[in-house]
This record gives sequence, C-alpha cells and structure tokens, in this order.
Amino acid sequence: MCMRYERPNVTEMNDWIAIGALATVAVLIPLSMMVVSYLLRPSVPETSKRATYESGEVPTGGTRIRFNIQYYMVALLFLVFDIETVLLFPWAVVYLDAIESDAVSLFQILGPMVVFVAILLVGLGWAWRNGAVQWARSSRQVDANRNRS
Repeated sequence: MCMRYERPNVTEMNDWIAIGALATVAVLIPLSMMVVSYLLRPSVPETSKRATYESGEVPTGGTRIRFNIQYYMVALLFLVFDIETVLLFPWAVVYLDAIESDAVSLFQILGPMVVFVAILLVGLGWAWRNGAVQWARSSRQVDANRNRS
C-alpha cells in the first residue's frame, strides 16, 4: 500500500507568511526607532534636567495639588455622550434599511435603541441631580451646601 503525500494548499501558506511578515515589521519598526533615538539623543547630565519643571523657574510648593473633580466629570460625560453619538448614527443608517425591508417589526428595530437611549437619559438625570453638569455654583448653592453639612 502506497501512501501519497499531498502538498499543503499554497494560498493558505502564503497567507500565514504574509501575516508573519507583517508581525515582524510591526515589531521591528518601533524597536529600530527606539534604538536609533537612543543612539542619536544628546546626553547632557544636568541637575536642572531632573527638576519638576524644566522652564528655568524654581518650583515652589508641593507637586500634589487638589484638582476640582468637576473637570473629570465633564470629561467623562463628554466621552459617554460622544460614544452615544458615534453609536447612534451608524445604527440609524443600518436600521433604516431594515425598516424599508419589512422583514422585522418596528419594535424589534427600535427596541434596543430606545433602551440604550433610556439608560443614557437615566445617567444624565443622575449626573444632573448630583451637580456634575453645573460648571459654576452660585453663592446661594454654596451657602445651601454649607448649611447641609
């Protein structure tokens, strides 16, 4: 009985070679850039280079400063509603075709979108109630917060 050896499919092997070549290039380019920048960088050891700020000014006070949490809340709210916008526009385009095809019901098309927007509105209401969307507080609000404590 003679066993016959079959060669692997040439196109399958070429795909893996291309993937391996791309992975090699993806690793070699950043590594070579780091080596070249390490070799070409100027090396001037100075104590002022190790200072907190390299502007020539002598730093005063500590580096730990308390920032207002409001900056982070505004940034987070911006990200949440920015992602909402990024998701809703393609969703509307895709579901417009589904509505025209009459293959599914309107509830199946709009149900998940309504739930998604409702969750976002609940989050906005919570943020509004906790004062996350108010940038500046009036003197009356500041006095009311002091009286509560």
